[in-house]
Amino acid sequence: MKNSTETTDKMFKPSFFSRSPHFQSIMASSRLRLPLKNTMAKKARKIIIKTSAGSRLLSFLSCHPSFRGLIILLHGWEGSSSSAYILATGDYFYRLGFSVCRLNLRDHGESHHLNEGLFHGALLQETFEVVKSSANLSGGKPVYLIGFSMGGNFALRIAMKHGHNPISNLRHVFAISPPFDPYKSTLAIDNGCFFYRTYFLKKWKRSLIKKQRIFPEKYDFKDMLKARTCIELTEKIMPYFREMPTYRDYFNLYTLKNDAFQNLNIPVKVFIAEDDPVVPQEDYRHVQENKFFKIYRQKFGGHCGFINLFPVRCWYNQIIAEIIT
Repeated sequence: MKNSTETTDKMFKPSFFSRSPHFQSIMASSRLRLPLKNTMAKKARKIIIKTSAGSRLLSFLSCHPSFRGLIILLHGWEGSSSSAYILATGDYFYRLGFSVCRLNLRDHGESHHLNEGLFHGALLQETFEVVKSSANLSGGKPVYLIGFSMGGNFALRIAMKHGHNPISNLRHVFAISPPFDPYKSTLAIDNGCFFYRTYFLKKWKRSLIKKQRIFPEKYDFKDMLKARTCIELTEKIMPYFREMPTYRDYFNLYTLKNDAFQNLNIPVKVFIAEDDPVVPQEDYRHVQENKFFKIYRQKFGGHCGFINLFPVRCWYNQIIAEIIT
């Protein structure tokens, strides 16, 4: 593995016409960034991993014949293993000779039927166990975890948990645009550009409708589906999570504190843009870096974007590749 300092002077410099944070954020999930032929996706096989508590999570494994190592990908909130940024990143590393495992968080992708209970952002234990089980598929080769947005938040918490419950062969963790304070990020979605609130609310409500259709005796979301903001919908859904009295209690369960990364024992890299419309920059203002934890702060990039055009290239993929190859 190369020394990470080799990449610290390589900044993301998009063309003037693609610097808009909204363009970058939209391009992150755009099918326009996908290759015409995605060998990684074609080689995938479905795996359902059962956790110690009995929950089941869906994943897709693409084994590369060269098998230089295993890349595990964690999507963002209301994304899935089929999100454009997951498929694009998976294909990029597959072409470099890595096997790729694309995980689905509970109730994401086509997995709503696998568990009766609802997804929430504090479901760390089951996500950790699935990452750990997936890492066991590496055959002793290096394992790298890459998380995006909420998946990045999960990836950071998994890196912290790895310190006292090691994941076999996990060598490096990368987080793309992870929110440190999910409450502030939810407010940013609600109070920022109308597009983001509409986008996330539509996807979340669609997911809840699907869950209700599968478990009609368990769920009735009719009233809460009238919510006009993400915060309102979060507040209304809290009765289904009796262990969390209020939505602030819920958000606090996966809020990352400024000194959260002082006991890491594995390299962790965060990629964040100053113009991210979803993750407020104040989240990062007092975060303490150390020999294991580094933040790549960029002026441009939006939320999970960092896309260059002509030809379409993803900056963080190139930086990660330089670090791990």
